[in-house]
Amino acid sequence: MAHSVETASEIVIELETLTHADRAFQTLQSDITKGDIKPGSKISEAELASQYGISRGPLREALQRLESRGLIERIAHVGARVVSLNLNELLEIYQVREALEGLACRLAAANMTDEEIALLGQLLDKHAADTQLQSGHAYFQKEGDLDFHYQIVKGAKNDHLAKQILGDMYHLLRMYRYQCSLSEGRPQLALKEHRSILDAIADRDGDLAELLMRKHIRKARENISAQYNQQDFDLINEATKRPQRSKT
Repeated sequence: MAHSVETASEIVIELETLTHADRAFQTLQSDITKGDIKPGSKISEAELASQYGISRGPLREALQRLESRGLIERIAHVGARVVSLNLNELLEIYQVREALEGLACRLAAANMTDEEIALLGQLLDKHAADTQLQSGHAYFQKEGDLDFHYQIVKGAKNDHLAKQILGDMYHLLRMYRYQCSLSEGRPQLALKEHRSILDAIADRDGDLAELLMRKHIRKARENISAQYNQQDFDLINEATKRPQRSKT
């Protein structure tokens, strides 16, 4: 699989500096995000240790970190599972995301420095060079500083807003953003929309930046709604029926 941002040598250097738990965490998080480990999948430490060649200590630390990010949940009498959403839950989160990220985009147009805007443009150039995006297969963004949306939220420079967007909602959505972007033509269109948003931020046009971001996220939500009914959406998840969480 091609890496859109980092070179092979940079990845090797990065991995050499990681602990075993770090490596386990990054590998498992990436596989959850890409759907290689499906939402709703039951977590078996023995199976994961064997499949990934990870010893139990680092694996348990990685699973605890995934749980703290809201990607794994523990259900009474069931055990640990990857979190899953039904279609309506995902669409509702997209509605919230549209409003919050629209505001973040308006603030970013006022608060991002010229250097930060230039770096964001360079990031989109790297995204455009990704072979998966060029082939129209998918638009996968690594988390944090390598994610266009993340950078805009940070660029808004509003800590309270960042906590709302970049908490559990951010990591939960990453499980579905990649898989739901696989429809034909959507990856290239999403990149084009990102560039338009960046142009509005660079022009310091907060009204337009907010409008374009809201429209961008609304299109993604409408694309998911048009592409899936609940039965088809269940195929993304490991199980069609999710056990009820115990009430606290």
